[in-house]
Amino acid sequence: MKLRIEKLRHTTPDVLHLHLVHPLRPALPEWSAGAHVDLRMPDGRVRQYSLCGDPDDRSRYEIAIKREVMGRGGSIWAHENLREGDEVHVSAPRNNLPLTAEGQRYILIAGGIGITPLLSMARTLKRCDKNFTLHYCARSAAEAPLLAELSEICGPSLQCWFSGSSARFDPASIGPYDEDTHVYVCGPQRLLDAVQSALSAWPEDQVHSEVFQMTVDENFKPEPFEATVASTGQRFLVPTDKSLLDVLRDNDFAMPSSCEMGVCGSCECGYRDGLVLHRDKVLPTSKRQDRLMLCVSRARVSVTLDL
Repeated sequence: MKLRIEKLRHTTPDVLHLHLVHPLRPALPEWSAGAHVDLRMPDGRVRQYSLCGDPDDRSRYEIAIKREVMGRGGSIWAHENLREGDEVHVSAPRNNLPLTAEGQRYILIAGGIGITPLLSMARTLKRCDKNFTLHYCARSAAEAPLLAELSEICGPSLQCWFSGSSARFDPASIGPYDEDTHVYVCGPQRLLDAVQSALSAWPEDQVHSEVFQMTVDENFKPEPFEATVASTGQRFLVPTDKSLLDVLRDNDFAMPSSCEMGVCGSCECGYRDGLVLHRDKVLPTSKRQDRLMLCVSRARVSVTLDL
Protein backbone atom coordinates (compact mmCIF):
# COMPACT_ATOMS: atom_id res chain seq x y z
CA MET A 1 0.00 0.00 0.00
CA LYS A 2 1.02 3.60 -0.48
CA LEU A 3 0.25 5.38 2.81
CA ARG A 4 0.55 9.04 3.75
CA ILE A 5 2.44 10.24 6.83
CA GLU A 6 -0.35 12.09 8.63
CA LYS A 7 1.72 12.92 11.70
CA LEU A 8 5.42 12.70 12.53
CA ARG A 9 7.13 13.54 15.81
CA HIS A 10 10.15 12.62 17.89
CA THR A 11 9.06 10.60 20.91
CA THR A 12 12.76 10.68 21.99
CA PRO A 13 15.66 12.42 20.25
CA ASP A 14 16.49 9.28 18.26
CA VAL A 15 13.02 7.73 17.76
CA LEU A 16 10.47 8.89 15.17
CA HIS A 17 6.80 8.14 15.82
CA LEU A 18 4.71 8.04 12.62
CA HIS A 19 0.97 7.98 12.00
CA LEU A 20 0.21 6.43 8.58
CA VAL A 21 -3.15 6.72 6.80
CA HIS A 22 -4.48 5.67 3.42
CA PRO A 23 -4.95 8.69 1.13
CA LEU A 24 -8.34 7.40 -0.11
CA ARG A 25 -9.68 4.59 2.06
CA PRO A 26 -11.03 5.22 5.58
CA ALA A 27 -10.03 1.77 6.88
CA LEU A 28 -6.73 -0.10 6.64
CA PRO A 29 -6.37 -3.92 6.74
CA GLU A 30 -7.09 -5.29 10.20
CA TRP A 31 -4.30 -6.42 12.49
CA SER A 32 -3.75 -7.81 15.97
CA ALA A 33 -1.42 -6.90 18.82
CA GLY A 34 2.17 -7.93 18.12
CA ALA A 35 1.94 -7.46 14.34
CA HIS A 36 4.48 -5.65 12.16
CA VAL A 37 4.60 -4.13 8.68
CA ASP A 38 7.32 -3.80 6.06
CA LEU A 39 8.42 -0.31 5.08
CA ARG A 40 9.98 -0.20 1.60
CA MET A 41 12.66 2.43 1.00
CA PRO A 42 13.05 4.20 -2.38
CA ASP A 43 16.14 2.10 -3.19
CA GLY A 44 14.24 -1.16 -2.63
CA ARG A 45 15.49 -1.89 0.88
CA VAL A 46 12.83 -3.26 3.21
CA ARG A 47 12.67 -2.86 6.98
CA GLN A 48 10.24 -4.31 9.52
CA TYR A 49 8.53 -2.14 12.16
CA SER A 50 6.06 -3.27 14.80
CA LEU A 51 2.68 -1.58 14.95
CA CYS A 52 2.35 0.28 18.24
CA GLY A 53 -1.12 1.83 17.88
CA ASP A 54 -4.55 0.53 18.77
CA PRO A 55 -5.56 -2.65 16.89
CA ASP A 56 -9.20 -1.54 17.11
CA ASP A 57 -8.43 1.72 15.26
CA ARG A 58 -8.17 0.82 11.59
CA SER A 59 -8.04 4.43 10.44
CA ARG A 60 -4.24 4.50 10.83
CA TYR A 61 -1.10 2.54 11.52
CA GLU A 62 1.48 3.74 14.04
CA ILE A 63 5.15 2.77 13.91
CA ALA A 64 8.28 4.03 15.66
CA ILE A 65 11.70 4.10 13.99
CA LYS A 66 14.88 4.29 16.06
CA ARG A 67 17.90 5.89 14.42
CA GLU A 68 20.54 3.15 14.36
CA VAL A 69 23.92 4.71 13.61
CA MET A 70 25.53 1.27 13.36
CA GLY A 71 22.61 -0.22 11.42
CA ARG A 72 22.21 -0.92 7.71
CA GLY A 73 21.17 2.61 6.74
CA GLY A 74 17.39 2.31 6.58
CA SER A 75 16.65 4.09 9.84
CA ILE A 76 19.08 6.90 9.06
CA TRP A 77 17.37 7.45 5.70
CA ALA A 78 13.97 7.56 7.42
CA HIS A 79 15.11 10.11 9.99
CA GLU A 80 16.76 12.35 7.43
CA ASN A 81 14.13 12.20 4.68
CA LEU A 82 10.62 11.46 5.96
CA ARG A 83 8.28 14.42 6.48
CA GLU A 84 4.59 14.87 7.21
CA GLY A 85 2.59 14.56 4.01
CA ASP A 86 5.06 12.16 2.37
CA GLU A 87 3.81 8.87 0.97
CA VAL A 88 5.57 5.59 1.80
CA HIS A 89 5.15 1.99 0.66
CA VAL A 90 3.89 -0.22 3.48
CA SER A 91 2.92 -3.90 3.44
CA ALA A 92 -0.17 -5.45 4.98
CA PRO A 93 0.49 -6.49 8.61
CA ARG A 94 1.93 -9.88 9.59
CA ASN A 95 2.11 -11.26 13.09
CA ASN A 96 4.97 -13.44 14.32
CA LEU A 97 4.25 -12.53 17.97
CA PRO A 98 0.50 -13.07 18.46
CA LEU A 99 -1.04 -12.43 21.85
CA THR A 100 -2.62 -15.62 23.16
CA ALA A 101 -6.10 -15.45 24.66
CA GLU A 102 -5.45 -18.44 26.91
CA GLY A 103 -3.53 -16.70 29.68
CA GLN A 104 -4.90 -15.50 32.99
CA ARG A 105 -1.83 -13.37 33.70
CA TYR A 106 0.61 -11.68 31.31
CA ILE A 107 4.13 -10.37 31.90
CA LEU A 108 5.44 -8.03 29.19
CA ILE A 109 9.16 -7.15 29.14
CA ALA A 110 10.51 -4.51 26.77
CA GLY A 111 13.95 -3.05 26.17
CA GLY A 112 14.11 0.36 24.44
CA ILE A 113 12.48 0.35 21.01
CA GLY A 114 11.31 -3.19 21.74
CA ILE A 115 8.36 -1.53 23.47
CA THR A 116 6.51 -1.12 20.16
CA PRO A 117 4.76 -4.53 19.84
CA LEU A 118 4.18 -4.66 23.59
CA LEU A 119 2.45 -1.28 23.59
CA SER A 120 -0.27 -2.66 21.31
CA MET A 121 -0.50 -5.71 23.58
CA ALA A 122 -0.96 -3.49 26.63
CA ARG A 123 -3.81 -1.69 24.86
CA THR A 124 -5.51 -5.00 24.08
CA LEU A 125 -4.99 -6.50 27.54
CA LYS A 126 -6.38 -3.42 29.24
CA ARG A 127 -9.44 -3.39 26.96
CA CYS A 128 -10.05 -7.07 27.77
CA ASP A 129 -9.58 -6.41 31.50
CA LYS A 130 -6.69 -8.88 31.72
CA ASN A 131 -4.16 -9.05 34.56
CA PHE A 132 -0.80 -7.83 33.23
CA THR A 133 2.46 -6.20 34.25
CA LEU A 134 4.77 -4.40 31.83
CA HIS A 135 8.48 -4.09 32.67
CA TYR A 136 10.10 -1.32 30.61
CA CYS A 137 13.92 -1.19 30.44
CA ALA A 138 15.68 1.94 29.14
CA ARG A 139 18.62 4.12 30.02
CA SER A 140 16.43 6.97 31.31
CA ALA A 141 12.89 8.30 31.07
CA ALA A 142 14.04 10.78 28.40
CA GLU A 143 15.37 7.87 26.32
CA ALA A 144 12.30 5.64 26.71
CA PRO A 145 10.21 5.76 23.49
CA LEU A 146 6.45 6.20 23.86
CA LEU A 147 6.67 6.40 27.64
CA ALA A 148 3.85 8.96 27.95
CA GLU A 149 1.39 6.77 26.03
CA LEU A 150 2.50 3.72 27.97
CA SER A 151 2.03 5.39 31.36
CA GLU A 152 -1.47 6.48 30.43
CA ILE A 153 -2.48 3.00 29.30
CA CYS A 154 -0.81 0.89 31.98
CA GLY A 155 -1.03 3.02 35.10
CA PRO A 156 0.23 1.01 38.10
CA SER A 157 0.79 -2.03 35.85
CA LEU A 158 3.90 -0.31 34.43
CA GLN A 159 7.28 -0.85 36.09
CA CYS A 160 10.18 1.16 34.66
CA TRP A 161 13.81 0.14 34.98
CA PHE A 162 16.27 2.93 34.11
CA SER A 163 19.88 1.74 34.04
CA GLY A 164 21.17 5.33 34.21
CA SER A 165 19.73 5.44 37.73
CA SER A 166 21.22 2.03 38.58
CA ALA A 167 17.81 0.38 38.39
CA ARG A 168 18.19 -2.73 36.24
CA PHE A 169 15.56 -5.34 35.51
CA ASP A 170 16.16 -8.68 37.20
CA PRO A 171 14.46 -11.63 35.47
CA ALA A 172 14.09 -13.20 38.90
CA SER A 173 11.32 -10.67 39.55
CA ILE A 174 9.11 -12.65 37.13
CA GLY A 175 8.66 -15.14 39.91
CA PRO A 176 8.09 -18.91 39.89
CA TYR A 177 6.46 -20.83 37.08
CA ASP A 178 2.72 -20.52 36.76
CA GLU A 179 0.74 -22.50 34.21
CA ASP A 180 -1.66 -19.60 33.59
CA THR A 181 1.06 -16.98 32.96
CA HIS A 182 2.45 -15.98 29.56
CA VAL A 183 5.63 -13.93 29.16
CA TYR A 184 6.35 -11.69 26.15
CA VAL A 185 9.76 -10.09 25.67
CA CYS A 186 11.11 -7.84 22.92
CA GLY A 187 14.33 -5.86 22.90
CA PRO A 188 18.10 -6.28 22.56
CA GLN A 189 19.54 -9.78 22.42
CA ARG A 190 21.06 -9.58 25.89
CA LEU A 191 17.62 -8.95 27.39
CA LEU A 192 16.10 -11.86 25.48
CA ASP A 193 18.96 -14.13 26.52
CA ALA A 194 18.62 -13.14 30.19
CA VAL A 195 14.86 -13.74 30.26
CA GLN A 196 15.02 -17.01 28.33
CA SER A 197 17.81 -18.27 30.57
CA ALA A 198 15.83 -17.41 33.71
CA LEU A 199 12.73 -19.13 32.29
CA SER A 200 14.51 -22.12 30.72
CA ALA A 201 12.32 -24.53 32.71
CA TRP A 202 9.09 -22.93 31.46
CA PRO A 203 7.23 -24.54 28.52
CA GLU A 204 8.19 -23.00 25.20
CA ASP A 205 4.61 -22.01 24.40
CA GLN A 206 4.44 -19.73 27.45
CA VAL A 207 7.56 -17.64 26.70
CA HIS A 208 7.27 -15.53 23.56
CA SER A 209 9.90 -13.27 21.99
CA GLU A 210 10.66 -11.29 18.86
CA VAL A 211 13.80 -9.65 17.51
CA PHE A 212 14.49 -7.86 14.21
CA GLN A 213 18.21 -8.60 14.12
CA MET A 214 19.85 -11.30 12.04
CA THR A 215 21.57 -14.29 13.58
CA VAL A 216 25.28 -13.70 14.05
CA ASP A 217 27.40 -16.83 14.38
CA GLU A 218 31.07 -16.29 13.61
CA ASN A 219 31.73 -20.04 13.83
CA PHE A 220 29.13 -21.01 11.25
CA LYS A 221 30.64 -22.11 7.93
CA PRO A 222 28.07 -22.72 5.18
CA GLU A 223 28.46 -25.86 3.09
CA PRO A 224 26.99 -26.61 -0.36
CA PHE A 225 23.92 -28.84 -0.49
CA GLU A 226 21.31 -30.05 -2.95
CA ALA A 227 17.69 -28.87 -2.97
CA THR A 228 14.92 -30.81 -4.70
CA VAL A 229 11.54 -29.26 -5.50
CA ALA A 230 9.01 -32.01 -4.73
CA SER A 231 6.31 -30.75 -7.10
CA THR A 232 8.55 -30.64 -10.19
CA GLY A 233 11.44 -32.98 -9.39
CA GLN A 234 13.97 -30.25 -10.23
CA ARG A 235 17.28 -30.42 -8.38
CA PHE A 236 19.55 -27.47 -7.68
CA LEU A 237 22.95 -27.10 -6.08
CA VAL A 238 23.00 -24.41 -3.39
CA PRO A 239 26.61 -23.13 -3.19
CA THR A 240 28.21 -21.70 -0.08
CA ASP A 241 27.79 -18.10 -1.21
CA LYS A 242 24.08 -18.29 -2.04
CA SER A 243 20.88 -18.94 -0.11
CA LEU A 244 18.05 -21.29 -0.99
CA LEU A 245 16.03 -18.18 -1.80
CA ASP A 246 18.70 -16.92 -4.22
CA VAL A 247 18.93 -20.25 -6.04
CA LEU A 248 15.18 -20.64 -6.42
CA ARG A 249 14.87 -17.13 -7.82
CA ASP A 250 17.76 -17.78 -10.21
CA ASN A 251 15.69 -20.68 -11.55
CA ASP A 252 12.50 -18.66 -12.11
CA PHE A 253 10.66 -19.48 -8.90
CA ALA A 254 8.88 -16.29 -7.77
CA MET A 255 9.37 -16.60 -4.02
CA PRO A 256 8.11 -13.97 -1.55
CA SER A 257 10.59 -12.40 0.85
CA SER A 258 11.19 -9.26 2.84
CA CYS A 259 13.97 -9.02 5.42
CA GLU A 260 16.12 -11.84 3.96
CA MET A 261 17.83 -12.31 7.32
CA GLY A 262 15.49 -14.72 9.08
CA VAL A 263 13.40 -12.41 11.22
CA CYS A 264 10.20 -11.53 9.33
CA GLY A 265 8.76 -14.91 8.29
CA SER A 266 7.65 -13.96 4.78
CA CYS A 267 9.73 -16.63 2.96
CA GLU A 268 8.56 -19.58 5.07
CA CYS A 269 7.96 -22.80 3.15
CA GLY A 270 7.61 -26.51 3.81
CA TYR A 271 10.05 -29.38 3.40
CA ARG A 272 9.59 -33.16 3.32
CA ASP A 273 12.96 -34.59 4.23
CA GLY A 274 16.54 -33.61 4.95
CA LEU A 275 18.58 -32.39 7.92
CA VAL A 276 17.78 -28.67 7.98
CA LEU A 277 20.00 -26.13 9.72
CA HIS A 278 17.54 -23.55 11.02
CA ARG A 279 19.17 -20.14 11.39
CA ASP A 280 16.07 -17.94 11.67
CA LYS A 281 14.55 -16.25 14.71
CA VAL A 282 10.91 -16.80 13.77
CA LEU A 283 9.94 -20.48 13.65
CA PRO A 284 9.05 -22.15 16.96
CA THR A 285 10.58 -25.55 17.64
CA SER A 286 7.22 -27.22 17.08
CA LYS A 287 7.22 -26.18 13.38
CA ARG A 288 10.84 -26.85 12.52
CA GLN A 289 10.35 -30.50 11.62
CA ASP A 290 8.58 -29.53 8.37
CA ARG A 291 8.96 -25.75 7.87
CA LEU A 292 11.98 -23.55 7.10
CA MET A 293 12.96 -20.03 6.09
CA LEU A 294 14.42 -19.93 2.59
CA CYS A 295 16.56 -16.84 3.19
CA VAL A 296 18.78 -18.29 5.94
CA SER A 297 18.05 -22.01 6.41
CA ARG A 298 20.50 -24.50 4.94
CA ALA A 299 20.78 -28.29 4.95
CA ARG A 300 23.33 -31.02 5.37
CA VAL A 301 23.75 -32.81 2.04
CA SER A 302 20.19 -32.38 0.73
CA VAL A 303 16.62 -31.21 1.37
CA THR A 304 13.30 -31.74 -0.46
CA LEU A 305 11.16 -28.61 -0.58
CA ASP A 306 7.37 -28.39 -0.49
CA LEU A 307 6.85 -25.04 -2.24
